[in-house]
Amino acid sequence: MITVTSVEAQNKFGQLLDNAQREPVIITRHGRPAAYLISPQDMKEFQEARARSEHGRPTRDWATASAQAWNEFDAQFGAFADEHSTL
Repeated sequence: MITVTSVEAQNKFGQLLDNAQREPVIITRHGRPAAYLISPQDMKEFQEARARSEHGRPTRDWATASAQAWNEFDAQFGAFADEHSTL
């Protein structure tokens, strides 16, 4: 990624537009990231990924994923407590 100050970005905006087609550009202000300049393709991919994640949440919630993993393990190996129970 290319990093430039906001002053450099103002002076080289056309060049940065060209650079953003190849890789994201970080624009800083006072040494901290203030903005990112990305290509339309990168933005499209970002928006698609965001839409798939249901507003930042995984499409399969953690509890469902855990239960499914346990059920698969149990089906293959049996319940752990059955073999090691002290009852």
